[in-house]
Amino acid sequence: MPKVIIAGCGFLGEAAADLFFCSGWEVLAFAREDSVRRLAGKPYEVRSQDLTQEFLLDAPWRGADALIYAVSTRGGDVEAYRMAYLEGFLNSLAAAKPRRSLFVSSTSVYAQRDGEWVTEDSPSDPPRDTGRILRDAEGVALASGGYVARLAGLYGPKRSVLLKRYLAKEAALDGEGSRWINQIHRDDAARALFHLYAHRCAPGIYNVADDQPATQRDVYQWIADFLGGALPAPAQGDVVRRRGASNKRVSNAKLKAAGWTPLFPAYRVALPDLVRAEE
Repeated sequence: MPKVIIAGCGFLGEAAADLFFCSGWEVLAFAREDSVRRLAGKPYEVRSQDLTQEFLLDAPWRGADALIYAVSTRGGDVEAYRMAYLEGFLNSLAAAKPRRSLFVSSTSVYAQRDGEWVTEDSPSDPPRDTGRILRDAEGVALASGGYVARLAGLYGPKRSVLLKRYLAKEAALDGEGSRWINQIHRDDAARALFHLYAHRCAPGIYNVADDQPATQRDVYQWIADFLGGALPAPAQGDVVRRRGASNKRVSNAKLKAAGWTPLFPAYRVALPDLVRAEE
């Protein structure tokens, strides 16, 4: 039975752990202490572990077939990024010594601003230190012959920022709403992580995004049409985004060429389920 270690059993990691387990893999997951209590009923082991500190794994888990590193800082600063994404990844690799690792990164490392399409071969020169830390961690995975999954904006049941803003009447358009938004459903992202291992895809970088980037105006129009509401008004003043001012369309062609297909090819396809989850 192949073994996978999920380091970061949160919104995405839990879905990935469930998928690997249901597909016949032996799973060991690491999570924050509060999440360990929430996940107590899972059919696989979930341990509390501070990944930013060196730790040891028991012998059966050293040399695991797969290590998926899918942590989150929950909006931390540069030092939090360095500890969580880089130091934690290095500690996990040292403890697990996996056959192949996968680092969950972000399409925010692409800083393009003119609405152009970006692929895995496009320049990725993030303007902020947090983005550069992600690139450093990506380099660790690639140097060991592993995978890098650059995720677009992650959403899913009870976790859609744009829908929550609309429902709370806090949504606003950036100017004319022409900025491109790239998204991926949590379940499709988990399936992508599994697909890379299950189909023994070539190591390297993979963009994980749905088939249809949409402008901010388009996304809010989909929500407004579905709910029978009005399109949000333009924002007052400059809009500051946490991960920087980028504007690009992310191509998923490489991942699709490897055999993966999203269940939710566009955000609007998932809208009925997302709205029901908020009721």
